[in-house]
Amino acid sequence: MSAASTRFGRLRAWLGIAILLAAILAASAALIWRDDILEALLYPKLPYAVYRPPPAPDYQLARAWAHLPRPPGPEGPPADVFFVAPTTFDGGRDWNGPIGDRPAAALLARTMLPNYAAPFASTGRIFAPYYRQASLYTSLTLFDDALQAREFAYGDIASAFHVFADSLAGDRPIILVGVEQGGELAARLLRDEIAPDAALRRRLIAAYFIDTVVPADDYGPGTAVPACATPSHSGCVLAWMAVQRTDFVRAQRILSRSVVWNDKGRLVGLTGRPALCVNPLLGAQSDADAPPRLNLGAANATGLEWGARPGFMVRQVGAQCENGILEVSRPRSSSLRPSGDWAARLKSPPYNLFWADLEADALRRTQSWLAAGRQSKSS
Repeated sequence: MSAASTRFGRLRAWLGIAILLAAILAASAALIWRDDILEALLYPKLPYAVYRPPPAPDYQLARAWAHLPRPPGPEGPPADVFFVAPTTFDGGRDWNGPIGDRPAAALLARTMLPNYAAPFASTGRIFAPYYRQASLYTSLTLFDDALQAREFAYGDIASAFHVFADSLAGDRPIILVGVEQGGELAARLLRDEIAPDAALRRRLIAAYFIDTVVPADDYGPGTAVPACATPSHSGCVLAWMAVQRTDFVRAQRILSRSVVWNDKGRLVGLTGRPALCVNPLLGAQSDADAPPRLNLGAANATGLEWGARPGFMVRQVGAQCENGILEVSRPRSSSLRPSGDWAARLKSPPYNLFWADLEADALRRTQSWLAAGRQSKSS
């Protein structure tokens, strides 16, 4: 082998090593700064003050609803469910997602509705409005622009609820359900629309704020709609933010970055107020440890047609409320663990650890509400 060939071989080897090192450094940088990279990609790049939101939906029209049920019949469920969906719109150009965004609507229909709305379908007809939701980007920052986008979304939810309560639901009992961003908006809806209205308050079976941080003192004893104290308590609130039991850093980060509504309709920091945690395995506000044997059934219902029941995986997780966070044990099934790209992992997961538990809880509280109504009529 000539000297020139030897030098060329060494040069090629060093070049290969350099390329490998560059790839390792790039991968490491992407891992370290992945949130910053994602944030930069999703940032709308204009102040909210000059942003023009997408056109408002008309909730008198069926196309403004992600799900509308058939008219009530004698054999149908006794209640009506107003469901506020979690974030499905990533962002980029818009602070608030347009109603017609196809990827967001597809994710809602394929993943969020069967996993989070369907557990309540045995108890009530599901009404799920589209709304100009705040983009996924707004969950990555506490800057005023992001908070304004999240506050803006409430106007759509309030408008949809007025149509639901005034005409679609009639005088039937209601269940309020919100997940993640939807839970944040549903919490304000409960406070502003339901709690002050005695007639609506009497119709409320329960409000479920799933993976949502709300202040515990807003739902204390003696408040208009308190936290659920027993599994059969009706007219009450269940709220929790689930975090894997060993992920203490994430639990603290969630509490430090959580925002809640103030009396002026603005989102402000939780600032040390205790968060409400109602354990879905116990159906009550309690710090008792609920073992996996109480878990009636987790489910990965993604892709199921509406009305199809998922296969339940029982005894998958235990749960305990600790410092306002629902600490959940690691599920045994790999289909109940986070997956997908960065954006997918920031959204509500494509499974529900408490699918069957929520179904049973809603049925039990509805039966309690109906029994109380029958008793008051007979007395």
